[in-house]
Amino acid sequence: MSIILGIESSCDETAAAVVTSDRQILSHKLAGQETEHAPFGGVVPEIAARAHAEILTPLIQAALDEAELGLNDVDAIAATAGPGLIGGVMVGLVTGKALAMASGKPLVAVNHLEGHALSPRLVNPELGYPYLLLLVSGGHCQILRVEGVNQYRRLATTIDDAAGEAFDKTAKILGLGYPGGPKVEALAKKGDASAVPLPRPLKGSKEPHFSFAGLKSAVLRAHESGKFADVDIAASFQQATVDCLKDRLDKALLETKPVKHLVVAGGVAANGAIRAMLEQVAADNDMAFTAPPLWLCTDNAAMIAWAGVERFAAGLTDGLDVTAKPRWPLDPGATKARGAGVKA
Repeated sequence: MSIILGIESSCDETAAAVVTSDRQILSHKLAGQETEHAPFGGVVPEIAARAHAEILTPLIQAALDEAELGLNDVDAIAATAGPGLIGGVMVGLVTGKALAMASGKPLVAVNHLEGHALSPRLVNPELGYPYLLLLVSGGHCQILRVEGVNQYRRLATTIDDAAGEAFDKTAKILGLGYPGGPKVEALAKKGDASAVPLPRPLKGSKEPHFSFAGLKSAVLRAHESGKFADVDIAASFQQATVDCLKDRLDKALLETKPVKHLVVAGGVAANGAIRAMLEQVAADNDMAFTAPPLWLCTDNAAMIAWAGVERFAAGLTDGLDVTAKPRWPLDPGATKARGAGVKA
């Protein structure tokens, strides 16, 4: 059995966790930054990086203390090396390097997206490769065929904004504050999802990818018109997002070899309406549906530690010269999607 210390600092969550190869989460510590970023309606990179630097070391010690282990008791140190806000990523990765150097333990540089992609396997031992993954987070919206550790085939990505960004922007437009996703979902439950005529960008197109920039703009216009209640805008926006995700997922299922499992991961996977749609898609295609518990959907260190477990078992460790990456695609060989702002 291996024991991995995981470190996460790619955006506005600072986290440390200790996870074993037999799927025990011995500890998990997380410090959010909602108070720091709330006045700005979104994450400010410099503020985030400074907050990570202040709290990360005591957080790691707290995680080790809760696991009743010392640094010498772990087998490797896994740290997020990208993609993400480069300042925060550097804080976590440099800390991981320092701990690896001091302890003589191997370093595992983890792709944050791979952390999300493999997180369902932490809680579901029956989930084997391959599986189809909808990865929906604050900065990414992708459909991937997961063949194994470090083996991904990207079937779709967003050509502009991610679904999570659209949720946060909608929350800002409606004056709901930050973080926006849960607040939009709560408001949507009170509204009429058919009340506001909003577009479904790329729905029905031959192109496999996502686009949410136009939907954000349509929400802004609807709000500025004064014709619609905020509850109805929230409900209509959420339904439009669900419809776009379903349409693109249906297309991906037609274009890849059959798999037994449909999996969702990433912060937006906590949305109940999206989960309900995915459960129906899985049932319609005779697939099992797997989703991590809600706390494991948002950014956390347990998923980074688990990705570290899987990479360590596969012999995938890194030297201390590994660099932080603001962008790091899971499938670097995928055909480039159109759009200057494409999220690879």
